[in-house]
Amino acid sequence: MEFKPPFIDVTTSREELVYIEKEGLFDKKMTRMRPGTLGICAALKHKYNVDTVPHVLCGGFTKEETEYLLVDCHYLGIDNVMALRGDAMKHQTYFEATNGGHKFAKELVLQIQDLNSGKYLHEVIDVEHKTDFCIGVAGYPEKHIEAPSIQTDLKRLKEKVDAGADYVVTQMFLDNQKYFEFVRAAKNAGINVPIIPGIKPIAVKRHLQLLPQVFKIDIPEALVLEIEKCKDNKEVRQVGVEWAVQQSKELLEAGVPVLHYYSMGKSDNIKAVASAIF
Repeated sequence: MEFKPPFIDVTTSREELVYIEKEGLFDKKMTRMRPGTLGICAALKHKYNVDTVPHVLCGGFTKEETEYLLVDCHYLGIDNVMALRGDAMKHQTYFEATNGGHKFAKELVLQIQDLNSGKYLHEVIDVEHKTDFCIGVAGYPEKHIEAPSIQTDLKRLKEKVDAGADYVVTQMFLDNQKYFEFVRAAKNAGINVPIIPGIKPIAVKRHLQLLPQVFKIDIPEALVLEIEKCKDNKEVRQVGVEWAVQQSKELLEAGVPVLHYYSMGKSDNIKAVASAIF
């Protein structure tokens, strides 16, 4: 909190199918990896007086469950949400909508905007104090894995903005030129909301294979060469911090709205980066 962040995102995850062995047989069970997103957001907001942004997913939730979550957010004073489709479950080849849920993030944005207008799923309620959610959505400087082209991906992003999204947070990237090109292309496509860059410092050597595989991002050759020189992950972590610091400085000089760091459970390197920047 010493860096006075304007907001803190709190991620969530959809349910996953797991198999539990019982007496030589296997039972199927649905489980959710990180429950309590809303409670964490409320605790952070009211303890530290900072805006918190819960991630709201299509996958794993019905429209009714989404409405209940949003109403709870409203009464807890949480007025910012991140509307995401979410990933396919591990046993699925492609994303499949939950029965009674949304298939696309655009539909989720429309539901949130309906609530802002006092329109609930089964009725219109004339209330004195309506919700006023500020809605964030995801953008992909290096294209979403399922999009056939960057142009198609931008069309989908514009649909989310036209549906009522107020800002975009990008997928992590390690080459600032990818971000700058994405912002220019988005503006040319008629997307005029703030586009917040997402930064994730490389922390271990296996990130060279893991990040491109999981997040479909390119790692600049200069960074690859520096990491390959490292004797251990302690040195890798330092290289990652230094790279993220330079990324951050360049982005700030370019006048980005704010910097968004993906900690992903590892806060020490984020703190090191923030200490050098703020």
